[in-house]
Amino acid sequence: MNRIRTSLCPSLARPLSNVRTRVQDRIAHVDAQRPFSPVLVDSFNRRHDYLRISLTERCNLRCFYCMPSEGIELSPREHILTDDEIIRLASLFVKSGVRKIRLTGGEPTVRKGLDNIIARLDELRPFGLDSIAMTSNGLTLHRRLPDLVRKGLTHLNLSLDTLDPFKFEFMARRPGHGAVLRALDVALSCPGLQSVKLNVVVIKGLNDSEVLDFVKLIKDKSLSVRFIEFMPFTGNKWDKDKMVPSTQLLDTIKHQHPTIARAPDELNDTARSWQIPGYTGNIGFISSMSDHFCSSCNRLRLTADGQIKARVCLFDAKEVSLRDAVRNGATDEDLLQIIGSAVIGKKEKHAGMEGIDVLANRPMILIGGPQQSLMHPFLSLPLRNLVPIATSPRAVTQVQRRWQSRSANPTPRLTHLNSDGRPSMVDVGNKDSTKRTATATGYIYIPKIAYELVTGTPSHPENDPSVDKLRSKATNKGDALTVAQLAAIMGCKRTSELIPLCHPLQLSHITVTLTPEVAGLPESRHGGSYTLSHRIRCTATVSCAGKTGVEMEALTAVSVGLLTVWDMLKAVAGKEMVISDIFVSHKSGGKSGDFTRCESVKKKYACSVSTGMPPLSCVTYGTGK
Repeated sequence: MNRIRTSLCPSLARPLSNVRTRVQDRIAHVDAQRPFSPVLVDSFNRRHDYLRISLTERCNLRCFYCMPSEGIELSPREHILTDDEIIRLASLFVKSGVRKIRLTGGEPTVRKGLDNIIARLDELRPFGLDSIAMTSNGLTLHRRLPDLVRKGLTHLNLSLDTLDPFKFEFMARRPGHGAVLRALDVALSCPGLQSVKLNVVVIKGLNDSEVLDFVKLIKDKSLSVRFIEFMPFTGNKWDKDKMVPSTQLLDTIKHQHPTIARAPDELNDTARSWQIPGYTGNIGFISSMSDHFCSSCNRLRLTADGQIKARVCLFDAKEVSLRDAVRNGATDEDLLQIIGSAVIGKKEKHAGMEGIDVLANRPMILIGGPQQSLMHPFLSLPLRNLVPIATSPRAVTQVQRRWQSRSANPTPRLTHLNSDGRPSMVDVGNKDSTKRTATATGYIYIPKIAYELVTGTPSHPENDPSVDKLRSKATNKGDALTVAQLAAIMGCKRTSELIPLCHPLQLSHITVTLTPEVAGLPESRHGGSYTLSHRIRCTATVSCAGKTGVEMEALTAVSVGLLTVWDMLKAVAGKEMVISDIFVSHKSGGKSGDFTRCESVKKKYACSVSTGMPPLSCVTYGTGK
């Protein structure tokens, strides 16, 4: 219509042109007042002015789509960003152009000093910070919210996936439905909050039937209900068939409310908003899976342990540590170069539903929103020479497939290494104490003469001087098998002192047996290596009632027992003995279930030492559960 008018009356074009010019001048003036650092602009010219900061990995709920059923290994407390580190990084981001900060978790309200962090962030407003938002499950929020708003909180998102209290407990694995509703009521009555949104993760067959009930909430409440597609993260058992596309939800709502219409979206908003005539609030759809909004994504993500997503995407597993750079004395300029290397590597869009790297990415609770962490080489490489970090997706996928083919665990990892690749004791605080038992076995191969001396069945004449001398040496320290048995039990009790990251356990029972055996092969010597036909089998069974298994205790007992046999017999056969094939033969109790070594498979493999004996270890397990 404007084109028709201007063609009929050219003079109308000049006022429109003048308006456009004035608007552009105004935008340029605002930008000049708030300079935007090129560090936060990616290769697709997207300006990242929204920072999400995870304050903690902990949460007081256990929502299945957020946290794996087996729980998570939390970062050690010293790895979590301190208040001062959070404020320093936040200040750097704000002075570079970030306008909005959202506090997430885990659950941000479980972090001590949350009110102080919000107050200190509020002091950044003169540098361009417009809003301080928070996403919370609301479980403990209703009493604290007014004070947090006074300290500077401006926007709140509450997570509530069901209006049924029984279904809530099923989905969250904890009670608390009433507390969340109280928090919602307090939020809607807080005059200082500029917006209140309700996040609903929709899962087919579970809560998708409640969509219209959630729509009723906005009839007389200034509330935005946002339906979120079920997204894949490590351990949340994501299934494409459980994901309800936003278009399907909209069709359901349109059937009940045919007059529903599109509402204007905020710039860079993740949700597509809709308004029902006569309703106070509105609804939105976050279609991360079926219709992603990557082209307008302006988000940066900082995890609780100080990692910035290397491509600043929720679905990208690669990360760079800002925490380590800060603690190693990085200047603001150094940090900006690290941030810039992460931002510039951002892809145009994330992979489709089938292509997202679920195995390598963190569980949602640890994102604030890996198994693989890319440490920034701050100490060893000049920052000006750094380039965006990349890892071949094909290489990662191939490794994952190989692991999947070897193990029933779809997420292989070294449990005693944290996300930084540093040694860390496994946190078993959330596990239940159960009865646990483990049996380990090992062998020491000895020459015939040593076997005869240990068993007291010599085949040599009693008056043979050489044999008498060996017999004297062998019995000089006492009964070899009895001493080894006692040593094995003592070593078992001290496993946590010998193995640095083992938990100290209250053992209820230890049984150790040492049995001399004849393997049935002739003893010979070939090319300098012995083929030994005699051996001593050491078996240890250890039991406890605890939160972690006793496999290490059983293995330690066997190892110490065999080493003691070596020490007892070294004067006779020290150059010939071979310790070999120490393994866990049986385990029961614990979450991973029971197993027993498959004896039939062991015999198919050659022994790993030059003993010529059948193998005593294998990689195949017989599962008892």
